[in-house]
Amino acid sequence: MNDNDMKRIEAHLKRTFNTGGISVKPRPKVTDSAEVYVGDEFIGIVFDDEDEDGSFMFEMAILAEDLSPA
Repeated sequence: MNDNDMKRIEAHLKRTFNTGGISVKPRPKVTDSAEVYVGDEFIGIVFDDEDEDGSFMFEMAILAEDLSPA
């Protein structure tokens, strides 16, 4: 994933989630994906979509320990 792709994805995520605190950073030793952060907290990974050129997949896990009791 190149720098231009990461900048475009970062801008999209900032608009979509209405926060300027999102950043997209390259992953060490991996070129088909990037890490997504809110502030200093890692929240997920964005991958090149193999099925559709120019599209991306965002994967974010939500752990039970991160959820507040209802």
